[in-house]
Amino acid sequence: MFAKPEVCILPVAGLSTRNLPATKVIHKGFLTLHGKPIIQYAVDACKEIGIKEIVFIYSDEIGKDLFENYFSPNEALENHLRVHNKHDLLKIVQDIVPENMKFSFARQSEPKGNGHAILMAKEIVGKRDFVVMWPDDVYISYHGQGILSQLVEVFQETGGMVENIMEFPREQMVRYGALVGAVRAGRIVKAQGLVEKPSLENVPSNYASMGPYILPNVIMDILPEVRKGNNGEINLTDAMELAAQRGVPLHGVLCDAVRFDCGTAKELEKSNIYLSLMADNELRAYTRKLLDTLIV
Repeated sequence: MFAKPEVCILPVAGLSTRNLPATKVIHKGFLTLHGKPIIQYAVDACKEIGIKEIVFIYSDEIGKDLFENYFSPNEALENHLRVHNKHDLLKIVQDIVPENMKFSFARQSEPKGNGHAILMAKEIVGKRDFVVMWPDDVYISYHGQGILSQLVEVFQETGGMVENIMEFPREQMVRYGALVGAVRAGRIVKAQGLVEKPSLENVPSNYASMGPYILPNVIMDILPEVRKGNNGEINLTDAMELAAQRGVPLHGVLCDAVRFDCGTAKELEKSNIYLSLMADNELRAYTRKLLDTLIV
């Protein structure tokens, strides 16, 4: 059995132009999904599997300060809530920072791709296997284990590279990394490799590489070898493809989770509507009534 990873890399660098104008002065990680900052969902997922250290990959000091402040105790605020008997809010504030979790930071000074961003954490990660999550994508499980718990369950049996995958129609696969040589057994898909954003005529499967990922430490040694992709950037999927060519096992998991895309202003708006209606009966009833009276 392979040991559960204890460190997670969260790439949060970039200007967040797809979420403007809100991100002109605030990092997109602090935009809210159903009343909670997007970044909190990622940290809560890490907490569920016992991650001991999170490495934020940032691009500027302003962003770094926001994450440091948010994930640090605020004694003045906590005392205010305690004195005014706002214990429900006090618990929410205290739960922001999981116990025994360390927050570290590594800077990506130039936008050279998600693979390059992950490589910036190499010194902090050391010789450990690690998790990678894209905070833009929030996954919520409604029938048991969270998404990282589902991936860990597979990783402890197989080792190698384990990632969340999704099925899409062939014509949509040109937007994603696609699994090559995919063989499915239940919800687990064993693959021979990956190809990033294939042309329509060369789509190898309907299984898309989405993340989160659990990756062996050897990926950190392979990333410097990766050549720039078609987008001019160093892509994580290309490093995973190289690892697969060298014999590192690759398994995709069709996780039981709903994906909420927060990557653009419009998709975040849709995700807020979707998640809020799923989670709030009162809001669902109000929305039905509102739609009946809505003038288009």
